[in-house]
Amino acid sequence: MKSNEPSVPQKKIFNYIFKLWFLWAALLMLVFLLFYGIAREWYGKMPTFEELENPKSNLASEVYSSDGHLLGTYFIENRSNISYREISPNLINAVLAIEDIRFEEHSGIDEKALLRVFYGVATGNSKGGGSTLTQQLAKNLFPRGQRLSKPQLVLRKFKEWITALKLERYYSKEEIIAMYLNTVTYGHNTYGIKSATTAFFDCTPDSLNLQQAALMAGVVNAPTRYSPISNPENSISRRNLVLRQMQKYGYITSEVYDSVSQLPLGVSKYTLRDHNQGLATYLREYLRGELKEWCKNHYKPDGTPYNLYKDGLKIYTTIDSRMQRYAEEAVREHLQLDLQPAFYRHWEGYTNAPFDFEEEEIEESVERIIEQSIRRSERYRKLKNLDVSEDSIRASFIMPVKMRVFSWEGSIDTIMSPIDSIIYYKHILQAGLLSMESKTGYVRAMVGGIDYQYFKFDHVVQGKRQVGSTFKPFLYTLAMQEGEYSPCYKVSNIQYSVELFDGTFWSPRNSGNDRVGEEVTLKWALANSNNWISAYLIGRFSPQSVRQMARKMGVQSDIPAVPSIALGTPDLSLYEMVGAMNTFANKGVYVVPTFITKIEDKNGNLLERFVPDKTEAMNEVTAYKMLKLMEGVVESGTGIRLRYRYGFNNPIAGKTGTTQNQSDGWFMGITPDLTTGVWVGAEDRSVHFRTIGLGQGANMALPIWAIYMKKVYSDPSLGVSQGEFDTPLRDVMIEFDCEKYDRERQNSSLDQSHEDEF
Repeated sequence: MKSNEPSVPQKKIFNYIFKLWFLWAALLMLVFLLFYGIAREWYGKMPTFEELENPKSNLASEVYSSDGHLLGTYFIENRSNISYREISPNLINAVLAIEDIRFEEHSGIDEKALLRVFYGVATGNSKGGGSTLTQQLAKNLFPRGQRLSKPQLVLRKFKEWITALKLERYYSKEEIIAMYLNTVTYGHNTYGIKSATTAFFDCTPDSLNLQQAALMAGVVNAPTRYSPISNPENSISRRNLVLRQMQKYGYITSEVYDSVSQLPLGVSKYTLRDHNQGLATYLREYLRGELKEWCKNHYKPDGTPYNLYKDGLKIYTTIDSRMQRYAEEAVREHLQLDLQPAFYRHWEGYTNAPFDFEEEEIEESVERIIEQSIRRSERYRKLKNLDVSEDSIRASFIMPVKMRVFSWEGSIDTIMSPIDSIIYYKHILQAGLLSMESKTGYVRAMVGGIDYQYFKFDHVVQGKRQVGSTFKPFLYTLAMQEGEYSPCYKVSNIQYSVELFDGTFWSPRNSGNDRVGEEVTLKWALANSNNWISAYLIGRFSPQSVRQMARKMGVQSDIPAVPSIALGTPDLSLYEMVGAMNTFANKGVYVVPTFITKIEDKNGNLLERFVPDKTEAMNEVTAYKMLKLMEGVVESGTGIRLRYRYGFNNPIAGKTGTTQNQSDGWFMGITPDLTTGVWVGAEDRSVHFRTIGLGQGANMALPIWAIYMKKVYSDPSLGVSQGEFDTPLRDVMIEFDCEKYDRERQNSSLDQSHEDEF
C-alpha cells in the first residue's frame, strides 16, 4: 500500500520554496517597514507638506530698470526663478535627452534605469546612473549632509525617492522641470538657468538657441570640469554628447547635429556678474543700504523680516537702462579721451605732481596727504588687525609687489610699491552725474564714479564738495521771490562790501574785469558768475534767508550763515544740488529724487509702491524767472560752449561752478524734461588744474552733460523733449528781453519827465 506523504526529496524542495517565499516576504516587509519608517520620520526628518508646497532656496533679489532691463542682483547664491513658459524648448529637449528621457512616463522613480544600475553593479559594467530629474530636484531642494557613511548615503537615497514621489504628486511635469533648472548650479557663481544664461550669453532662458541649450544641459553634470570658460575643450565634448543624445532620441536630425557640433561655444559675451560690473554699479550699491533698512522694517507672512539676499525680492527702479548707459559713456568719453590726458600733460615735469601747495609748505602737506591715505587703505587696516608692528607696516608700503591697478584702457597688471600706487591714484580724476525727470522726480541715470571695482566712493550721494557758483541760483531765487527784481533789473558792477558780525567787512573779488563800473542786468551777472553782484544781493538779503531758501529746495547739508555762501563755499552733494535745481523746471515744486517705484516679493505680489515727496518751495513765476535767468548762462555766459561747440539750439537753463583753486568743476543743466548735474574733481582737493581755463566747470563738467544729452536726444525712443519750458498758468507781466526792457524803461522815464514839466 502506497503512502500519500511526500517523499524526502519533495519535502526538501517544499521547505526550500517555503523558506524562499518567507525570505522574500520578509524582505518585502523590511523594505516596506524601511520606507514606512522613513515616511514616518523614524530615521530623521523628512520635508513637510508645507516645505514641498513652498520649497526654500536662497533667491537673489533682482534690481530692474524702468524699461525692464536686469541691472543686477543681491545674493548669497546668484539664483533667480523662472517659470516653464520662460524656458526655450531647445533647453527642455536637451535636458531630457541627456538626463531623463523617460521623464514624462515615470512617477519620480525610473524602474528601468534602476534595473540598469543594479545590473551594472552586479556585472561591473555600469552604464549610467538611475536618478530621475525629480530625484535630482529632491536632492537640490533638500541637500544631503556632509561626509555621510555608506549606510547613511543609502538611507539618504531612499529619502530622496520618497521625496521625488511626493514632488510628482504635488507638482506637474512642467513645474518640476522648471524647478530643476532653477535649482542646479552652472559654475562661476551662477545658480539657476536665468543667472547662467545672463552670465554666459547675456540673454534670457527663452531665447537659447540649440548649441547654447546643449551647452547648458551638459554643464550641470560637472560645472568645473565642463566649464566653457575654464575648460573649453571638455565643454565642447560634453555639449556634443548632449547633441548626440538629442539626435538619438529624434529631437534633431543628423544633418543638424553635424552642423551644430562644429560651432564654437559662443560665450564671447560671458561676464562675471558681480557688484563690481554691469550697469549702474554705484546706484546698486547705494540701493543696497536703502533696501537693507527697508527689509528690517517689513515682514513676511511668517513674521520674520525680509532678507535682501535670500528672499528673491524684485526691486523696480526709476533708472532707464539706455540713459544710464549714455551717462556712463559720457563720463568715460570726456575723462578718458580729453580731460585726463590734459591733466597728465598739465602736470608733466613737476616734482610734486599732482599736488599744488605754497612752496614753503608743499613737502609737509604732501607727506600729510600720503600719511592719511596710508592709514585709510585696506592694506593698513588688515595688517593692523593682524597686530603687525607699525615699522613692519611702513616697510610693506615701500616694497614693490604685484598688483592690478586701474587705467582708462583697462586693468593693468604691474609691479609697484603701495606708496607709488597711492600717488598714481591721486592723479586720477573722478566724476559724478545725476539725471532726473523734472515732473516726476524719477532718477533716470546715476553715475557715482568712474569705476566701482577700483573706486568705491559714491560722488553723487556720499560725496560733498564745495559747489562754487552753482550755489548762486539760491541767492537769485530769493531776489526773484521778493518781487522787486526781475532778470533784467540792473545793478552797478562795482565791488560791494558786507559787514560781518565782528565789524569787519567781506569784499569778494571777481575773476575778470568785464564791464567794471557799468550797469549790468542780473541775467548778465548770473550768466557770467559775477561775484560783486552776488555780494550786492547777499547784502540786501541775509545769509539766513538764503539758507532757508536752500532748505525749501531740498538741501539738508550744513550751510553756515555767512556772506561767503553767496559764492558757493558750502559743501553739498550732487544729489542735493540736482534735486534743488529741478525745482525751477517743476514750476517751483521741490520733488525728492526718487530711485525706486515698487518692491514685489518672489511671487510678484506688491509689497510697497513708492511715491515721490513734493513740497512747494516757491511760486511758479519765481521758478520761471529763474529759468530765464539761467538760460542766459547758456546764451551768452559761462555755458555758451553748449551753443558754439556742441551745437545745442533748444532752450537750456544752466549754471557752471568752479571752486577755489579749481578743485571742483560743476555744471547744472536744466531742460523741460530733465535736470542733470555733473561734478568733476580729484580725490583730494589739493589735486587740481593750476589754471582757470582748464579747471573751470565749463571745461571739466559741462562737456559730460553735453555728450550725455547728445546721446539722449539722438535716441527717439526716449521721447525727451527739446521744446520750450512751460510758462506759468497765470500771466507773467515781466519782460525777459532785456533790450526791450531797457527801451520801455527809457520811454517810461521820458514820459515821467514830460509830466514833471507840467
